Amino acid sequence: MGKIAIILGATGLTGGILLEQLIADSSYDKIKLFSRSSVASTSLKVEEYLVDLMQLELYKEQFIGDEVFCCIGTTALKTPDKITYKAIDYGIPVSAAMLAKSNGIDTFIVLSSMGANSKSNLFYSKTKGQMECDVLAQNVHHTFILRPSLIDGQRNEYRLGEKIGKIAMGILNPFLIGDYKKYRSIHPGKIAKCMKIVARSKTHEVFLDSDKILTIANSSAS
Repeated sequence: MGKIAIILGATGLTGGILLEQLIADSSYDKIKLFSRSSVASTSLKVEEYLVDLMQLELYKEQFIGDEVFCCIGTTALKTPDKITYKAIDYGIPVSAAMLAKSNGIDTFIVLSSMGANSKSNLFYSKTKGQMECDVLAQNVHHTFILRPSLIDGQRNEYRLGEKIGKIAMGILNPFLIGDYKKYRSIHPGKIAKCMKIVARSKTHEVFLDSDKILTIANSSAS
């Protein structure tokens, strides 16, 4: 019998690519999506739950599976209110990790970001860092935290600052070598593939920066 995956954030860039990869993977029989809006997938593997992610605990009975992939995230531009931002970037992943632990799910993979630090003076970095700490505090046996640099992909919404950043990183990437490789921009398809690989192998480090994400994604595993 194949595995059941749970994805939070399948309507986003990385989550959407991950969904397509899991649909194509014969080791998964079912993919449960917890989202505010539908992805309109035609795959028979996909089971959608259109819910209020701020109240994820209300769906404990449906939150059953083998692995949780949390790709939730927003931006300061999209969510300028800091209380709402924290409820999304901190609250949803931590609630998901709590449910995973409570329901006996032993694999939890969450998308964080480079610079995450619970002691940072920067609100956004601090929020991501606090999220990481409290996700780990749930003690889900196989927990992996991915910390990519700038994600280089085509989003549905236009982000001027991000577009400028991508152009700059496209020029700088070849010069970022050695210890600076982790600052290179990375394609969301590589992030999704890495998430899939670590979910299966369960042998990698807990924290994975962009350079390690890319190495895993480019490995012989698929």
